[in-house]
Amino acid sequence: MLANRVSHFIFSSSAAVYGNPTKIPIPEDHPLTPINPYGEGKIFIERALLWYEKAHGIKYASLRYFNAAGADLEGELGETHDPETHLIPIILEAALGKRPCIEIYGIDYPTPDGTCIRDYIHVTDLAHAYILVLEHLLFGGESCSYNCGYGLGYSVREVVGEVKKVARMDFSVIEGKRREGDPPVLVADSMRLKKELCWKPQYDDLTYIIKTAYDWKQRRNLHM
Repeated sequence: MLANRVSHFIFSSSAAVYGNPTKIPIPEDHPLTPINPYGEGKIFIERALLWYEKAHGIKYASLRYFNAAGADLEGELGETHDPETHLIPIILEAALGKRPCIEIYGIDYPTPDGTCIRDYIHVTDLAHAYILVLEHLLFGGESCSYNCGYGLGYSVREVVGEVKKVARMDFSVIEGKRREGDPPVLVADSMRLKKELCWKPQYDDLTYIIKTAYDWKQRRNLHM
């Protein structure tokens, strides 16, 4: 970057930097105390960017995603990994008969139904946040960190139930033990992004997020 005179950097960070939060929803000034290697790696880059700004003047923004999900509105781009690790695509695979069941990791968390709670953000709203942050930096804005989420928390059980409704399919659900490094609740306070950059979420509805992902997976299955 320095050799090629790149002067702006937008980093895809994560809510994992907060670890087990002591305040919900989580503001950007919450202590950064990760409880897994993924979160530690994100903090490492955030801190490196801070020092590169001090040393070389590179302006940066860290976008701390909560749970990015869904597919683009035209159905051309969607989410897939090999192996798949994200909750909504995994549940959709079960709904579409691509896997025999899904497993819930932990049913004894201190939450209303015992399963982890997460904040899901549609990728289109996330992409809009990127555009706003890029404009902010290019027009002389200061380096910054922004949470990207809706401030709406849904448990694993709630997401499973919503997928069943959208897909109109039932499938087997296995209840397993907790995984190390999974905080009970991660819900964003995104007021900084809304106030400073006038970010206005348009798709903050779990049913809609799941439907766009489901429609994309169905279309993809037809063409495979």
